[in-house]
Amino acid sequence: MDRLAPPPRLLPLLLVIAILPGARRPASGCFTAIFSFGDSIADTGNAIRLGSLGASSGSPPYGRTFFDRPTGRFSDGRVIIDFIAQGLGLPLVRPYLDGGSGDDFRQGANFAVGGATALDLDFFSTKGIQASWTDRSLRVQIESFKQLLSSLSSDTKEVLNTSLILMGEIGGNDYNHPFFQGKNADEVRTFVPSVIDAISSAINDLIELGVKTLLVPGNFPIGCIPAYLDVFQSKNVEDYDSQTGCIKWLNEFSEYHNRLLQDELDRLRKLHPHVTIIYANYYDATISFFRAPQLFGFKAPLHACCGSDGPYGVNRFVQCGHKDAKVCSDPSSSISWDGIHLTEAAYETIARSLLEGPHAKPPITRACPGAQQTAIDF
Repeated sequence: MDRLAPPPRLLPLLLVIAILPGARRPASGCFTAIFSFGDSIADTGNAIRLGSLGASSGSPPYGRTFFDRPTGRFSDGRVIIDFIAQGLGLPLVRPYLDGGSGDDFRQGANFAVGGATALDLDFFSTKGIQASWTDRSLRVQIESFKQLLSSLSSDTKEVLNTSLILMGEIGGNDYNHPFFQGKNADEVRTFVPSVIDAISSAINDLIELGVKTLLVPGNFPIGCIPAYLDVFQSKNVEDYDSQTGCIKWLNEFSEYHNRLLQDELDRLRKLHPHVTIIYANYYDATISFFRAPQLFGFKAPLHACCGSDGPYGVNRFVQCGHKDAKVCSDPSSSISWDGIHLTEAAYETIARSLLEGPHAKPPITRACPGAQQTAIDF
């Protein structure tokens, strides 16, 4: 099978869309550029250019499925932003730290960095949390974006009017870091309003610059993530969802973040009626994998493809990229790649649900300037 073709389980959907009346292939007149912010979910190579934090994503077997080499993406292949770019007929979005002049990024730039948080490191230090991860917080990423805009030779207003902004996923690490350092849910829950404020502030900054279309993702169901399942194993059967095997209280935490985020996006839409702010429902798109994995071709849904022994295929001392790590034979049958991040197969299905619906309203292809129904081909 051609490596650029969609997986067999998605071919029927593609064929149906392709024959819809008025369907067409992505046109260059849709969005002219993509600018992205966030963490490892969207990072396409910034972390490895900063040093040790992204070292694992710069080593095999990362990148094996699509690129045949590590690229700094935290997956076996493409991530959501890659599929969005391809679905819109744009080139893969270059990491900002790749270097170059402003005009080298006329079709977009990716500021997302693995490990990044919405909040600055000072916030965590004052909470007694060891803030040893990257300092490329959302605020810092926005400042880098402003610097890039100032170096463009073209009309920045026109660039921003016709660009798609991917605002994350961001915020997940604001909870991951504290949780994995032993902070309890009640304390971490108090961080959520501050995280939402940081995201809202960044959105406002971008709108003031002239941005017209933003895609703002929510958080994943972290109770289904192998690393969380491993660390927070419980003998109490009531802690687990009987249908999925996910940890209920962790998923409830994600839902709380997502409720507050959606409430804030509603407020921003009223303040800026001329701007399209799309909520990307990463939670619902992903939880469906665990409720009916067989429908998506997934096996052992709570088990990481790349990792080590254990009930969830993860071990904090032998992580994916370690010389002793084990890798499953078919990453496309797994949801989780390395215990934290997803496989290319999972990311593709999520991306398709954002481009075409139902997990983005409106779907990205219908938010394009002058958009019509668009056939998506990865």
